[in-house]
Amino acid sequence: MEKTSPIQRSLARNPVEFGQATQRVALVVQYVGTHLHGWQWQPNARTVQAEIEAAIAAVLGYPVRVSGAGRTDTGVHAAAQVAHFDAPAFIPAHRWAEILNARLPQDVLVRASVPVAAQWHAQFSAQWRRYRYTLYTGACPNLFVRPFVWHYYHRYLDQGKIQRALDAMVGYHDMTAFHRARSGKGHSWVDLQQAQCHRRDAFLTVELQAKGFLYGMVRLIMGLLVQVGNGDITPEAFQSLWQQRQRHRVKYSAPAQGLCLLRVGYDPLPFPHEVWFDAQPHFFLGAAAA
Repeated sequence: MEKTSPIQRSLARNPVEFGQATQRVALVVQYVGTHLHGWQWQPNARTVQAEIEAAIAAVLGYPVRVSGAGRTDTGVHAAAQVAHFDAPAFIPAHRWAEILNARLPQDVLVRASVPVAAQWHAQFSAQWRRYRYTLYTGACPNLFVRPFVWHYYHRYLDQGKIQRALDAMVGYHDMTAFHRARSGKGHSWVDLQQAQCHRRDAFLTVELQAKGFLYGMVRLIMGLLVQVGNGDITPEAFQSLWQQRQRHRVKYSAPAQGLCLLRVGYDPLPFPHEVWFDAQPHFFLGAAAA
């Protein structure tokens, strides 16, 4: 006989369909994207959304849709992705982190689960998203950081030049030069709120924060910024390229493993600060950004 959990035996049917009390639960989710095909559900592929939905269904005995704050691509990591779903009210929201972690694979982790208002939405309530891209510029490869960096050992990268190139991007601009076909947006305007470059020893990081990003935009920007850093193009030429919307000149996308969705901002923030802020380890990263 197939075993059922106490929660499943208490439910029998989807409470949403039968008018029973539910609550909205928000999650802070971490994942190592190396063996995942991004956030969004795909047929015949492992995704973060599918793994979390499967874990919830294993508890409740019926499917539940989980909505995320943003769609990360195949191979991209997340330190504090945010998601939400609706669950029976008699299960305390704070317990869902422990419940799900007992059923999730080792490359997906829920750091916190909290109750939020019924109208709160992980995607549409978000004020901004912040991404961090990490390059390792050491001459020798390092196995312990390889899954999380682009090992760029070819030439020295000038942090000052990269920061000069980034400074001009801050603000509300047309980013057609970085608009890929699968973006899903009908326009190319992006409000870039912050753009910062840091270096510590052999590690160089770029952090970009915006209300929303175009699909693949950060990796396309990084593919060009290394050319700024190594002197192949000037910061002024970089600026002219995107301001003149020269999409045909943007040909290289930086590797996925260097990119991490660092955190998603809300006002007010529903989570404890310690589970949400700078959750990607600092042992190989530069100074923390605000």
